[in-house]
Amino acid sequence: MSRPLHTLLARRERQIMDVLLRRGRATAAEVMNDLPGGQSYSTIRTQLRVLEEKGYVRHEDDGVRYVYTPSVDRQSASQSALEHLVETFFEGSAGQAVAALLGGDAARISNEELDRISDLIAEAKQRHELDRKKERSR
Repeated sequence: MSRPLHTLLARRERQIMDVLLRRGRATAAEVMNDLPGGQSYSTIRTQLRVLEEKGYVRHEDDGVRYVYTPSVDRQSASQSALEHLVETFFEGSAGQAVAALLGGDAARISNEELDRISDLIAEAKQRHELDRKKERSR
């Protein structure tokens, strides 16, 4: 199994990827403006080139400038970030993460979102039960 994207990138590389995933496409100047801290333009260009060499970013020419886009899809990146978050802050427990989400900020979750969460839990229970039945039949 390959390592999650979040564990393969340095902090600044993750921040650059966050900008590109959020925007969809951006120039080095746009990335630089969206990042915290005072990185120089040439440093951002270098980091974008490194990300491109690693296969996470690609560019296209737009006149005299490059426009960068992520090579990884948003779903894969968000799954990697979520796995990293759950592992780092919730000891790998999805249950603890859900409890934290539904705890203090539960008032911000709409009824529709709560219904969707309930549906996902029911589906997960069904899959879990099917897996247990398959395991018993072996």
